[in-house]
Amino acid sequence: MNLMNESRYDPHAIERKWQGLWDREGTWQVPNPGEPGYDADAPKSYVLEMLPYPSGEPHMGHLKNYSMGDVLAHFRRRSGMRVLHPMGYDAFGLPAENHAIKTGEHPAVSTNKSIEEFRRQFKSWGISIDWRREFGTHEPSYYHWTQWIFLQLYERGLAYRKRAPVKWCPKDQTVLANEQVVDGRCERCGTPVVAKMLEQWFFKITDYAERLLADMAELDWPEHVITMQRNWIGRSEGAEVIFKCPEPVGEDAVGGCEPPIDFPVFTTRPDTLFGATFFVLAPEHPDLERLVQGSEHESEVLDYVQKALAESIEERAETDREKTGVFTGRTVINPVNDERIPVWVSDYVLMDYGTGAIMAVPAHDERDFEFAQRFGLEIRRVVEPVDGDVPEGEAFVAHSGDERLVNSDGFDGMSSPEAIKAITAWLAERSLGHPAVNYRLRDWLVSRQRYWGAPIPMIYCEEHGLVPVPEDQLPVLLPDIEDYAPKGKSPLASSEEFVNTTCPRCGGPARRETDTMDTFVDSSWYFLRYCDPHNDEAAFDRRIVDYWMPVDQYIGGVEHAILHLMYARFFTKALADMGHLGVQEPFARLFTQGMITYEGAKMSKSKGNVISPSSYVERYGADTARCYILSLGPPDQDADWSDSGIIGVHRFLSRIWRLEVEPLGGYPADLEGDARGLVRFANETIAAVTRDIVRFHFNTALASLNKLVNEIYRLGDVDERARSFATATVASLLFPFAPHLSAEVYDRVTGKRVWEEPWPEADESILRRDMVKLVVQVNGKVRDSIEVPAGTADDEIKRTAFERPNVQRHLDGKQVVREIVVPDRLVNFVIR
Repeated sequence: MNLMNESRYDPHAIERKWQGLWDREGTWQVPNPGEPGYDADAPKSYVLEMLPYPSGEPHMGHLKNYSMGDVLAHFRRRSGMRVLHPMGYDAFGLPAENHAIKTGEHPAVSTNKSIEEFRRQFKSWGISIDWRREFGTHEPSYYHWTQWIFLQLYERGLAYRKRAPVKWCPKDQTVLANEQVVDGRCERCGTPVVAKMLEQWFFKITDYAERLLADMAELDWPEHVITMQRNWIGRSEGAEVIFKCPEPVGEDAVGGCEPPIDFPVFTTRPDTLFGATFFVLAPEHPDLERLVQGSEHESEVLDYVQKALAESIEERAETDREKTGVFTGRTVINPVNDERIPVWVSDYVLMDYGTGAIMAVPAHDERDFEFAQRFGLEIRRVVEPVDGDVPEGEAFVAHSGDERLVNSDGFDGMSSPEAIKAITAWLAERSLGHPAVNYRLRDWLVSRQRYWGAPIPMIYCEEHGLVPVPEDQLPVLLPDIEDYAPKGKSPLASSEEFVNTTCPRCGGPARRETDTMDTFVDSSWYFLRYCDPHNDEAAFDRRIVDYWMPVDQYIGGVEHAILHLMYARFFTKALADMGHLGVQEPFARLFTQGMITYEGAKMSKSKGNVISPSSYVERYGADTARCYILSLGPPDQDADWSDSGIIGVHRFLSRIWRLEVEPLGGYPADLEGDARGLVRFANETIAAVTRDIVRFHFNTALASLNKLVNEIYRLGDVDERARSFATATVASLLFPFAPHLSAEVYDRVTGKRVWEEPWPEADESILRRDMVKLVVQVNGKVRDSIEVPAGTADDEIKRTAFERPNVQRHLDGKQVVREIVVPDRLVNFVIR
């Protein structure tokens, strides 16, 4: 079919033509080092969008995310780079499993259906993916190596198992995340949530806290994302102080007592230790149950713990809520004065910071002050300002450092900074404390009592305890079971064929771990597998992965600023330390896109306003949908989709289709008048669009192309050579945004494949305009002069003149009441 003989713009015919050609020829495939076609002299560029959850079908956020990445991939290819632009699916996890429980369709079936739909739509959008590298994280060929990485971490002490508190729904028989608990009840069924202790697997990300902080200096990331990660890690300097429980607690198996408990406390203010009049444990503190075991307060404490752990961390951290707590009946010894102080449990103390235990100094901490007032506990002032009085009836929280100690024995009169050092040293000499750095970051809990995830490759043997699955027995396959709904423990526990095995060490009977891994484990290394996706002998070949890594441009939602990005950085550093990688950071540059709303409202299924890209692609074509979503303002900001707006973009592309030009033969240097002006306009557009793509200003790049199209139409009878050049320039620059229409138009005008052509460069010789000299006056007196291109707009002339240093001196900050521009002659600023 000769599409160009059609007067009406038919996007579907054009898109089918070019998508078919690209698919047949494998146009976007890029070879690895050592493969045929590899060019060692060409610089590499790894462009990557965050892989999607294949649940249902793609949404508008996917269209925006991958359209942005595609613009950059096309631009870099045509700028002489070898571009890796792959695609995969974050296929394990709760979204797929919850959908399966709701519909009765097995998660393997529904996930694969969704992947097929994602693939179909991404291809229909014309996204330039190297489809040879595609995979889903649920495929055994992928999670084989996820399990291998788990074992690598375990061997180095970075994966471990311990008891930890969780929020539990008795009706749904499942662990809940904090976000799934509303007012102490299960979000899904309304059942009151209870606390439960379970054996859990963790990754020791805290070992990397300092490096995760320090290496941020290497990252070209948005500042707000850097700040979010820095705050999440939460580094603070202070001291760790030991408070000892003076009496034995609990009962051992023969009726005796266990040894006393030492409680370490992290504090940034050891200068206030003499003011510690009570001690508070977090409800989830691991030693709390043992502390109260067998005491008259045990029942009351455990009841309080159950209620406290049903609340969200956010609720507990609210500063204006009434303080609650229960006395444990125990005391600890304040190490600086040997005073016995009572131990309480309260929900305002969190395990997310410090050790989950605090020395309460009510005279100098607002939360401690409120708690002490509520329960009638002693308030003892030990710090006061050098100058001024301490207000009565409230805590004196000092921040300036211009304070001195009182009521602190031999440290009285010292400034707070002096006392912090002196008291910390005094504690260290007596082995009661030491200088310490604390992090808010906590180890990553990775085990899930759910079905749809990668099985944890560990075995339990009565004789040898925990035993890792040998590498030659990987992958531990996820069994195909019919009843995958949670029932208080992992559904895998119901599969005797899966659970029962033999110990790799002694050959005796053993049981497999039945928890699966958090889906964030899968997405913490997928970008490495893309480099070498079909390797059956290793997770990846280091030579290949070191060539492509780090990812040069990563694109995705800011909602992943903490967890996914932090975990991926941890994995990369850990694998590099093991010698598997040559880079310390996974993503050199990051761009976070804004959300797409619909007619002013956030899209959600409950509101019934979720719109699918497929309906618009079917109606207007992929090029229109891609261009429209990238024209909706700066891409890092939220943008509103409107049906009327997309019609305007479709008209813009239709106007390009209707341009009638002769095949391009180049333009002579002696073009004059409108013809020369149009060629100059096209070259100015080249410079503007190039600059805007580099800066991710896709909306203004499209606006510049629209202006060039308008100029071509305005100069309808201009020299055909200039018109053809301008039209070819439009198609060339528009190709990253609307690849199908652009390929067709460029082929018509030049007879060439636009993606095989270098990215256009502006002709500097034609951009140079005749310069005009203007004098600059202030109140009619000449104060300076400027040179500007002929035809420069008045506003630009006034701005240039106004910024001249000599003009500024004569304006002397006075108000300009009038600005006069005489074309090609002068500028005059009138001041009072």
